[in-house]
Amino acid sequence: MSEVAHDRRLLRGAQSRRTIVRHAVDVASLDGLDGLSFGRLATDLGVSKGGIQTLFGTKENLQVAVAEAAREAFEEAVTRPARAQPPGAARLCVLVDRWIAYAEEPLFPGGCFWAANLPVFDSQPGPVRDTLARQQRAWRGLIAAELRHAADTGEIAAFDADLVAFQIDAVLTATNTALRLGDDSTVDTARRIINGFLAPPG
Repeated sequence: MSEVAHDRRLLRGAQSRRTIVRHAVDVASLDGLDGLSFGRLATDLGVSKGGIQTLFGTKENLQVAVAEAAREAFEEAVTRPARAQPPGAARLCVLVDRWIAYAEEPLFPGGCFWAANLPVFDSQPGPVRDTLARQQRAWRGLIAAELRHAADTGEIAAFDADLVAFQIDAVLTATNTALRLGDDSTVDTARRIINGFLAPPG
């Protein structure tokens, strides 16, 4: 095989992988990562099961790749736009706004990818759980870092940033569940709760 032909084959493989993984993210947001299978994806996309298996090797490899693709899509929709704001309260407000938009007009058909998958894998040790847990820690860590910066600069009162980040994440997760159940009023409730943490020092 010539070098050019080899490069084209690799490119086609990469394109196929992206197509498969992006569809699998949507499936996993609805039915969970444990609902993925090579056969199902092959049927959905009209490709061969063997071709998908060649690209990923094992179902676990597929699940990890799908979780990473979900993270990349989430960062593009939620975290990157917030970086345009100065660190602290302003950036955190945008993070919350973007997260709520991510849940209100779902980036993924099943709503929050992690709300759908963490409860399934939290008691299943292995690379999939490790990946999901690392992603969740990174999200909470980002919230905590912005809270610390806001407190250090006097924008908000000082408190345990890790604890409040946990609380904000819990509120957002509950908001996602309520939205999936058709309760749109929960968005205002979530904003009131979170705004309470961001009030200037009294």
